[in-house]
Amino acid sequence: MAEWFSNLGLLLKIYWLIAIIGSLVFTIVIILAFTGGDADEFEDIDSEIDADTGIGFQFITFKNLVGFFTIFGWSGIACIEAGLSTPLTIVISFLSGLLMMTIMAAMFYFMRKLTDSGTLNYNNAIGAIGEVYLTVGANRSKMGKVSVSVQGSLRELDALTDSFTALQSGTIIKVVDVTNNGILIVDQTRKPIEPTKPQTYEITDNSGGL
Repeated sequence: MAEWFSNLGLLLKIYWLIAIIGSLVFTIVIILAFTGGDADEFEDIDSEIDADTGIGFQFITFKNLVGFFTIFGWSGIACIEAGLSTPLTIVISFLSGLLMMTIMAAMFYFMRKLTDSGTLNYNNAIGAIGEVYLTVGANRSKMGKVSVSVQGSLRELDALTDSFTALQSGTIIKVVDVTNNGILIVDQTRKPIEPTKPQTYEITDNSGGL
């Protein structure tokens, strides 16, 4: 195996490394996604298309990037084995990776929509207290996600804010409005303090009879 790898050209070695590592991580991500697990997304590289008025179509996420590098690697290997030139190999593998990212983004988008659809009424979230899961950009500059309880179950929903400062992960928020396409409008608030249960005391007559 080591001898086979050492005999490969530099470009082919790079593609094989990318393909193998990408495939391993891709397999883990897909298994977690379809078994109820959750693969961590890199928040710093999250970027949502149509953040102001869009519907949460996430293109640049950790899952999609894994898909990109996996297909990038394997398509590059196929091109080199087919005898294509280096520039053409890079272009084809890059475009194949972008196509895979688009397919995965659409797949996870529709899966999320199916989960959130049905009897869910987003207006029931108005007034709910929750927590920021993915940072919500200031003044509706970037869509984020919040965890709120709606109709008796905890959900992670898309959210925007009119606040002039970004709402970082872990910030306690309150849902103040909902857009026509189901995006929550949230604002920072404090976690409500649960009222203490009043204590009752039994009054007994200790005067006794004389």
